[in-house]
Amino acid sequence: MTNWPSKRYLSRRGFIAVGAKTMAATAAGLTGSLLLPAAQAAKPARPLVIAHRGASALRPEHTLAAYAKAIADGADFIEPDLVSTKDGVPVARHEAFLSETTDVAKRPEFASRHVRKTIDGVTHDGWFVEDFTLAELKTLRTIERIPQSRPGSARYDGMFQVPTLEEVIDFLAAQSATVGRTIGLIPELKHSTYFARLGLPLEERVIATLAAHEYTRRAPVEIQSFEVANLRMLREKLGKRANLRLVQLVGVGPVKPSDVAATGGSLTYADMATPAGLRAIAEYADVFAPPTRALIPLKKDGRLDTPTALAADARAAGLRLVTWTFRPENRFLAADFRDGAGDDARNEAGSIAEMRRYLALGLDGFFTDDPALGVKALAG
Repeated sequence: MTNWPSKRYLSRRGFIAVGAKTMAATAAGLTGSLLLPAAQAAKPARPLVIAHRGASALRPEHTLAAYAKAIADGADFIEPDLVSTKDGVPVARHEAFLSETTDVAKRPEFASRHVRKTIDGVTHDGWFVEDFTLAELKTLRTIERIPQSRPGSARYDGMFQVPTLEEVIDFLAAQSATVGRTIGLIPELKHSTYFARLGLPLEERVIATLAAHEYTRRAPVEIQSFEVANLRMLREKLGKRANLRLVQLVGVGPVKPSDVAATGGSLTYADMATPAGLRAIAEYADVFAPPTRALIPLKKDGRLDTPTALAADARAAGLRLVTWTFRPENRFLAADFRDGAGDDARNEAGSIAEMRRYLALGLDGFFTDDPALGVKALAG
């Protein structure tokens, strides 16, 4: 049986204090007992409802409030996107850029940290998570990313902190005990190559945090990435586990995953979506997760076109199929389902109808900003 680290390491304070070399060594020792070895879990009885950044249509994304609402509304999994603080703590933010989802721009004490950075090909002017220690980040409060479309969520601006992965897991375990059902965790590793180059690699820290919690050693865990090398490394390190799946996220077209681009490789998301590419993914991942429009594209008029062969090809490769992301506002819906109430208007009936069109492809799960609507879509 693997020896567990000291109490000091398992505490949040100890986690913050531990050095990178110690963290890597500890994580390496923990992987054998992170999750119980077994064959892959059975196919779920129905598609999984995955709360995209929590119930992010209704509460500021990646807050405990968003996760709580998602669980109350019936989500099977909650999703914390993970980035790293300056002192190496995984926290839940959609990306390294903090300006759109926190009140950092209103904090004069951090004005000098305003910079311009390009991460994974996207340039932003503002504030970035890797320039803040956890203690500093905890002084910020979250805000709604798109208040014009989600004024109800914006009413909660300023109320919530940025949670750590450890806090999310503690919260998830408590919520599971309260509602009497197991709720899965589906973290996404964001900007992995970027953070590794800063000396803040996510993978070992995430593995160690998952291993340190009884809940995540038993509950379903699915680790996602748009990159490839980190998923291959995780499969090699963790092997096949009863409650662990690896999820290969993909974009569309001739865009390269960030790790491939950084090493001068030629692999693109278009290559990965071919039958040969899908078979290669199946060698290290369990789930293939393309965007919705890769499965059913839009015509020039914005209406849904004929489904592509991608769903059938993924199944033929032995992969589970999950898609992202369904949102309930008109501006995000195919023209077939908009109700004419304005781009920012919430359109529950249209969102449910759109999800049902995609569910007909045989999805194993889907990401939605509004899990309650996802549950309704499955009930029809």
